Amino acid sequence: MRLELGTSVRCSDDVFGELADVVIDPITKRVTHLVVQPHEGHSLARLVPIELAEDAENGKQEISLRCTVEDVRRLEHVQEFAYLRLGESPASDPDWDVGIEDVLALPYYEGAGLGDYTGTFEDAGVTFDRIPKGDVEIRRSSTVATADEHFLGTVDGFVVEDDHITHFVLKRGHLWGTREITIPIGAVAKVETDAILLSLSKAQVEELPAVRLHRWP
Repeated sequence: MRLELGTSVRCSDDVFGELADVVIDPITKRVTHLVVQPHEGHSLARLVPIELAEDAENGKQEISLRCTVEDVRRLEHVQEFAYLRLGESPASDPDWDVGIEDVLALPYYEGAGLGDYTGTFEDAGVTFDRIPKGDVEIRRSSTVATADEHFLGTVDGFVVEDDHITHFVLKRGHLWGTREITIPIGAVAKVETDAILLSLSKAQVEELPAVRLHRWP
């Protein structure tokens, strides 16, 4: 099964939305959950166990779920919001880890008299995803770096067999120079939230087969 980030996700009765992120056990390299969001936005995303997912019939470019739209809406929500002080992290939880984080609010400014303003850097609004304890989360903009510390590009998707990742797809370049490189999971040294580190050098990655990026058939 190919998990292309951004692919449409269809339930047994209707389309729910699209594949936003993938949740992975970093030790076994197994996909545990899909983060599926409706078109209304990530704030309504749900955490879908991988066991509910399967390839679409008739070669359609979408992911099928063995459940209804209402079943998905009853699953665990993903996104949380918090105001945090500088240097703080979201509160720890015995069952959940913090996945992707995004700062939504920049520091605000207070009047200091005489028309001058000073910035206060104490608080920021942060959205973050709740993911199962010990897992990590990868999205389309997650970075890929080589063993010799070169930034290569971003993650575009995964190929899985029996829920275990066999390859991931690296997207390189931009605009008309964009291409994809399929990298075996054995070449991955470390997977952490929002980042993949390879055991290969930049030169070794350049030797891997590459094709111009396209939508997977």
